[in-house]
Formats: sequence, C-alpha cells, structure tokens
Amino acid sequence: MRIATWNVNSIRARSESVVEWMDQSDIDVLAMQETKCHDDAFPLMSFLASGYDVAHVGQGAYNGVAIASRIGLDAVEISFDGVPTYPVDGQPIREARAISAVCAGIRVWSLYVPNGRTPEDPHYEYKLRWLDALGDHIALRLAHDPASEMMLAGDWNVAQTDDDVWDRGYFEGRTHVTQPERAAVQRFLDGGLIDSALPYAPGYTFWDYTQLRFPRDEGMRIDYAFCSPALDTRVMGAQVDREARKRKGASDHAPVVFDLG
Repeated sequence: MRIATWNVNSIRARSESVVEWMDQSDIDVLAMQETKCHDDAFPLMSFLASGYDVAHVGQGAYNGVAIASRIGLDAVEISFDGVPTYPVDGQPIREARAISAVCAGIRVWSLYVPNGRTPEDPHYEYKLRWLDALGDHIALRLAHDPASEMMLAGDWNVAQTDDDVWDRGYFEGRTHVTQPERAAVQRFLDGGLIDSALPYAPGYTFWDYTQLRFPRDEGMRIDYAFCSPALDTRVMGAQVDREARKRKGASDHAPVVFDLG
C-alpha cells in the first residue's frame, strides 16, 4: 500500500498533473492540503476517472483539505472536537484545515496547520491553540484505542529541528522554528506517535518559489506524517518526490510517499 501527503497549492490549477502523478506513482491514498476551492468547485471527475473516491472540505481561495483513495473511503470526519475558530471579515470561522477518513482500516488525516505568519501576529497564537486542540483530540483517540492504525499526514508548517531548515539564521525572528511551535509538535511524539518518514526521508519538502530556492536546495522539512505505533510497524519506507517539485507549474511543496507492508 502507498499513502502520500502533498500540499498541492490549488487543486483546480493542478488536478490533471496531480492525478497523473498518482497513477504513475501507484498511490493508493493521497492526503492533499491547500486545495483552495469550495467543495462544489473541486475537480472531482479527474479523480473519479482514475478510480479515486474523494472527501473534501474547502474554503474558497485559501485553505482546503482532501483525501483521495482507491482502497475505500469510509467514516469521513471533518475537523475535530475543540478546534478553535479564527476571525474572517469579523466573523469567527472554523477553517477548512482537517479531514480524516478510514482507508482499508487506516484512519488517514489530511492536516493543514495554520502558518502563524509572524510571532507577533494573532495568527501565531491561533496556530498554537489549533495544534493544542488537535493534540487533545488525538490523545483521547489513542487512549480509547491504543492499537488503532492512524496517520496524521499533512503540511505541519513547523520545522521540528534546525536540521529541517536550510539556514537557521535566516529564520531568526520568523515562524516555523520557534520554541512554542516546536513544543506543540513535540507533544504528538511525546504522546506516542512516530515521525514515520524521518528514518527514510529526512530531506526538505518545501522550497519557496522566489530567489531560486529550489535549485539551491534552500528548503524546509514541514510536510510529514505522525503514525500511531500500530501503523508505524507497517511502514517499510518513505521518500520525498523531488521530481514532482521539478515539474512545470508544480506546487512549491513536494509529495511525501509512504510504503506500507
């Protein structure tokens, strides 16, 4: 079985290339982030034509998460208990940042963690509250069923260590590398989840479009998956598909692919 996670950075602009990549890479399940479209605008037919069912929750021109599966898509859950809201045009909104479904017995999550913008921005505190609420939710699920197979895949928008950024000095005073953000992510590992890609694919997953970041390999490792212990024992390998990042009109993220036994 092959499960992948990919911040596609606008699925309407890239649906054909994403589905083509899935077919060529023999992907069974894909967790997508930043789809940037409402549910009724999701290019569903492109996926159905290749045998993939899709669950999606969108939010117009930003956010949006989806799961595409050709091995079953059951018990879909949108968001999670206790998720905080964020004001949009003065109204508190539950943003489209989390969706999960059971695919061949595995509960796969597609997560798009808030960016945080700057440490002084209200979005930063929202990011920490969002991660804290997700941590509470997952801890309860694992306590209820410690033998469950679960994967929290997505764009976490946190580089866990200084090795996960191309230049630590460049990020001084910026988000993604601050101690509170890293502590919020470390909580998932302390709670028993495993960063299942790390032993196989420790490289960067995101390179900004500007300043030739990708050719210079000036990137960040912010896309990964935390697996429950029961599922981690099935992970036989993982890779960051840099070739997908090289394609014309590609997302600024590369997909991370997991091989399960």
